[in-house]
Amino acid sequence: MSYAVVVTKVDPQTKKEAQQVAKELGLSLSAVIKRFLRQFITTKTITFSREDEIPNEATRKILHQAELNWKKGKHSPLFKTGEESVVWLEKQGL
Repeated sequence: MSYAVVVTKVDPQTKKEAQQVAKELGLSLSAVIKRFLRQFITTKTITFSREDEIPNEATRKILHQAELNWKKGKHSPLFKTGEESVVWLEKQGL
C-alpha cells in the first residue's frame, strides 16, 4: 500500500500532549490521525465545542459584518451547481 503525506501546523504543546495521550493508549499519533480521518469520511461530521476555537477580534468583526449583510439580503444566492455560481459571478463582473 502506498501512502500520502499530510502536513499540518499545530502548536508544539498540542502536539506534545497528543503524542503523550496516544502513547498512553499504546498508539502512535499517526494512527490516531488516520483513524480520525477515516471516521470523518464515514460520518461526514466533525464536532466542535464553543470552547474549542474562540475567534479573534478581526474574525469576530468579519463574522458580524457577514451576519448584517445576510440580514440585509446582501449576499449571493444559493446555487445548485458550480456552473450556476460561475454564471452568477460572471454577471457580477467577477
